[in-house]
Amino acid sequence: MQMKLLPENERPVEKAWAAGIGKLSNSELLALILHTGTRNKSAIGLAEEVLAAFPDGLGGLATCCPEDLVRLEGIGKTKAAVLLAAVELGKRISAQPAADRVSIESPEDIARLFMEELRYAKKEYFKSVLVNSKGGILSIDDISVGELSSTPVHPREVFHMAVRKSAAAVIFVHNHPSGDPSPSQEDTVTTQRLIEGGQLLGICVLDHIIIGDGKYASMRELGLIH
Repeated sequence: MQMKLLPENERPVEKAWAAGIGKLSNSELLALILHTGTRNKSAIGLAEEVLAAFPDGLGGLATCCPEDLVRLEGIGKTKAAVLLAAVELGKRISAQPAADRVSIESPEDIARLFMEELRYAKKEYFKSVLVNSKGGILSIDDISVGELSSTPVHPREVFHMAVRKSAAAVIFVHNHPSGDPSPSQEDTVTTQRLIEGGQLLGICVLDHIIIGDGKYASMRELGLIH
């Protein structure tokens, strides 16, 4: 059924205005992004097929590539690019520190900041969060991409920006593509080496947060950082 033939209160645009965008289903939200369907199916029908194409449903869009989408009937290069642009915007918004989150008060604050960006990543991303003396974030820097065992994280690269920006402390963040945030032996060894490097420079390593799929581990909370 074409969307214009639906009852007015069931059309995504009208429903969003009347009840709020948060009341729309995943397929209705995707239909708004897709804007049009095909000759044989509405935008909602096309959206439902997109969701059904991935085992994880909506979560599958976070890890798919354009080639995955254009295999679906009714999805061309433009629609694929629009869908992936919407996903990328969502990731960037989630990673953007909000005004009330500028200061770091707990490991959960850091985990929340990076969860949507890293939980679906297929590679390991190692980042540093530079913090001032009041706990405010100075910057977030990418250090390396790849497994820690194959891509050594050297204190020289890690603390370069911390020294330049006069950071009082640093928090390390990396993800486990397996989805399990439990620290590995390599994580523990790398973190200890970085702590020792920070001590020489007078920069405190506050924590090392490992991001999994919807969960995280704080090495300080686990007693691996004292």
